[in-house]
Amino acid sequence: MDLFTLANLFLLLTGLLAAYLCWYFWKRYGLHKALHNVYYLMGFAVLLISGLLLIFLGYGILGFGGTAFSPYILPVASLIPLGISMGLAEEYFPSWKTYFKWFAAIGFLAIAITSIGGMDLKKIAVPVFHGVAGLVIFLGPFLAKGAPKGFYWVGIGGALIGIGGIALAFLSVGKPLLGIFTLEFVSTILAPLLFLMAGAFTIGFTRKG
Repeated sequence: MDLFTLANLFLLLTGLLAAYLCWYFWKRYGLHKALHNVYYLMGFAVLLISGLLLIFLGYGILGFGGTAFSPYILPVASLIPLGISMGLAEEYFPSWKTYFKWFAAIGFLAIAITSIGGMDLKKIAVPVFHGVAGLVIFLGPFLAKGAPKGFYWVGIGGALIGIGGIALAFLSVGKPLLGIFTLEFVSTILAPLLFLMAGAFTIGFTRKG
């Protein structure tokens, strides 16, 4: 099996897990009408769509293979950590969820404006937003009170999404993360990384106790 076919297999499996989580949170919202389920649903719906686009359009939409990095990729991709981190804040950290929502809204607008406008400020906006959102997803499940046993798997998924998101963010501004996450390296590990991330999220979010 060549690398292209293997990558698409990982992306397909990631899409299936994301679709399952979309259904899972939609069902949970129907039962409890809790807002955090809407945030989670948003994040995994974007993950599902992103995976399908990568399968049908290829990595070219990310700027891989010498094509231009689309300015719309970063704002759309930011909705994944945005949704998941806002869901965690809403569900488990009510004391600071309002402040985080403001931060998330301002961060998303900053990424969208600087990316689409081609401004150098995106070199600041992207790492700051992705870094903070990634920390919330990574650390939040370990600190959340009343979370089901095994919820720490969400934190593991957060670590993986943080690595992938920051690596892509640095590539978008022309500076490989740590000098290691080059275009070739990221293109090789991205699909399995997304699959492992989705698997960790699935285990963590669907644990009942």
